[in-house]
Amino acid sequence: MKVSRIAAVGALAGATVLVLSGPAFAHVSVSAEGTAAKGGYATVNFKVPNERDNASTTKLEVSFPADHPLASVMPQPIDGWTVKVTKSKLAKPLEMHGEKISEAVSKVTWTATGKGVEPGFFQKFPLSLGQLPEDTDELVFKALQTYSDKEVVRWIEVQEDGAEEPDNPAPVLALSAATEGHHGGASTTTEEPAEQAAAKTTTTAAEPADSSDTIARVLGVVGIVVGVAGVAFGVLAGRRRTTV
Repeated sequence: MKVSRIAAVGALAGATVLVLSGPAFAHVSVSAEGTAAKGGYATVNFKVPNERDNASTTKLEVSFPADHPLASVMPQPIDGWTVKVTKSKLAKPLEMHGEKISEAVSKVTWTATGKGVEPGFFQKFPLSLGQLPEDTDELVFKALQTYSDKEVVRWIEVQEDGAEEPDNPAPVLALSAATEGHHGGASTTTEEPAEQAAAKTTTTAAEPADSSDTIARVLGVVGIVVGVAGVAFGVLAGRRRTTV
């Protein structure tokens, strides 16, 4: 009886966890392929699951943050979908690669030409983004998910620090620390003269040989010590036998 009760309680707890965590899996989310470093470029995927049983996702609209505008956004073609990139004028121009940029992407819209994302499936919508800002740790996007029955789910709620996750959270892209020599940033590397490079190459090539010689010498000394110990042991053993 105790075993059956424990099993029943465990099953109920598991079902409760699934019910409570179910909506989280249905969120529209964004993640980078690899890293999304500040000041660099990144390829990201907007993941759209279909949590409906009787309707397909036929449209996705992603609005870009106006406080951290992105001048370069390139979509990847997806079979069964059309994509439109919308740009808007900037109140304050950006400087990229020494050029002034007066407009940035404000929205990207994908529209299904066929059945879209059917129930029980998900779809990734990839974009190449850059130059990523250096003065923030994350980018917040707001997404609208439209279904074949005309229902629109607005994934636009911003997560507040210390608060519970909202019912319809906006997709958030976390940015990692900037790396040296990233695209669009100042590179700290300089070319060395050919003579110095050759000297470094020669030194690097010679190091393995020196290491090998050292190892050989150490092994030789160890061999001699072992040999001497063996001879000494043999002499002592012979003396003991003679004495006996």
